[in-house]
Amino acid sequence: MNTSRLKVVGLCFDHMHIGDQLALAMKSPAYQVVGVYDTRVERMNEVCDDIGVDPALRYDDWSTLLEDTQPDLAIVCSPTAEHALWSERLAERGVHILLEKPFAVSTTDAERAIEAARAGGVQLAINWPLAWYASHRTSKRLIDDGAIGEVIEVHYYDGNRGPQYHLHAKKEVEEPVNIQDSWWFKADAGGGSLLDYLGYGATLATWFRDGELPTEVQAVSHVPDGFEVDLQSVVVARYHSGLSTLQTRWGTFTDPWVTQPQPFCGFVIVGTEGTICSRDYAQSVSLQTREQPEVRDVPVDDFSHCEDVFALLEQVLAEGGDLQGPCGSNISLGGQRIVDAAAHSARERRPIAVANNEGDPS
Repeated sequence: MNTSRLKVVGLCFDHMHIGDQLALAMKSPAYQVVGVYDTRVERMNEVCDDIGVDPALRYDDWSTLLEDTQPDLAIVCSPTAEHALWSERLAERGVHILLEKPFAVSTTDAERAIEAARAGGVQLAINWPLAWYASHRTSKRLIDDGAIGEVIEVHYYDGNRGPQYHLHAKKEVEEPVNIQDSWWFKADAGGGSLLDYLGYGATLATWFRDGELPTEVQAVSHVPDGFEVDLQSVVVARYHSGLSTLQTRWGTFTDPWVTQPQPFCGFVIVGTEGTICSRDYAQSVSLQTREQPEVRDVPVDDFSHCEDVFALLEQVLAEGGDLQGPCGSNISLGGQRIVDAAAHSARERRPIAVANNEGDPS
């Protein structure tokens, strides 16, 4: 075994992104996948056969896996409600943690994960796939360059046809998954479109606004008959500069990675000096400014030097310091505070104050 490479394990195949993340790690010369674990062996085997994980590396006992492999990094794709527990298990063993989004089911759980990582002296990363889209990264660069002045509004709409229609690598299923068999549709596991997709919008909006959080949010969610969880939510966030809107949807007309639906999936960012329209998967962003009010397309930047969370972690682990940006725990915790307040608001049908990053209401 080449010990100069970072040893990676994959824990739990509940989240369909596990195959995507393992494939990225396997592609990188900086990492070596040394084992995977799941309680449902058939589910694990289906993904591992597809991406080429050696059968000898597949485990049905997580503690044995960690003892045998002594990994540097673990990818966690469990139900969201288990993220804090996995963070504690890994941190106490000195293993760096990569949580696939969403961060947590609550701010309390997010803080548990952060504290476990701090106490264990390990890195904690939260992977938001939207944060790696070149369109949104280019939009952040334009914001930082001052192209649209101070950000005063962020409007977000995102989702897909629903998790019952997809497997790993966004493969479509011939028949929709029975929602009774999927944790995505169970409230106590952290299911629902709000917890799945609002974290994206809230976290990236906090990133676009350099950490600023709203003072309060008001949310409405739609839970159809026969469902435990929402398939749609609309959140209005009140900032000192005005109102922003964050919407989630399971049940878009088309999947955005195939054909952009209408409304389109992505962001519109309004600043004091201009606006940016940033669609998911787009190869350009639309920009208008006071000097040039006509909307023009700006090609996305080249991010080949750091294309995914594994490249970012490789850099941070080599150089030291803390993870910054939306995959770091600080910005992600801000996003979690917005999600918490929105979930609370949807339940109680009233505005809810958002705690700031010191834990007090803003």
